[in-house]
Order: sequence, then structure tokens, then C-alpha cells
Amino acid sequence: MSTDATITIDVRNIIPRERHPLIFNTFDQLAPGGAFVLVNDHDPKPLYYHFQAERGEAFAWDYLENGPEVWKVRIAKSA
Repeated sequence: MSTDATITIDVRNIIPRERHPLIFNTFDQLAPGGAFVLVNDHDPKPLYYHFQAERGEAFAWDYLENGPEVWKVRIAKSA
């Protein structure tokens, strides 16, 4: 996959129970240094804590847009 954040996952219309598996699967397929942009209708802070628990130091999390209607987060795999 690309090393820039050209991949975008908009989970606003995805069934909630399918969101985290899709997001983690996308992350796991990234090459080191790769990234994607997550688009959501609420602050995905619980996902951040899930990433901390599951992936530790292997990811970077940067808010690109912080509500109130749309949140965009760049999630990157450490190089």
C-alpha cells in the first residue's frame, strides 16, 4: 500500500460492529510508514484506546478534522 494517506475509510455508513475489524484490517495491511484517513460522525477516541491496547507504539494518530459533525483522523503505521 501507499506510504501516504490517500486511503480513506468512511465508516459513517458501516454497521458499528464491522467498523473496528475493517479499520484494524486496513491498518495491518499498511506497509511500514503507510497511513489512511478515517472519517467518522463522532470522536473515535475509543478506537484510539483500542489501538493503544492492541498495537502499542506501532501507530500514530493525528486529528485532521475535529467535529462537531465530522471527524477525520490520519492513522499511520510506524516505519
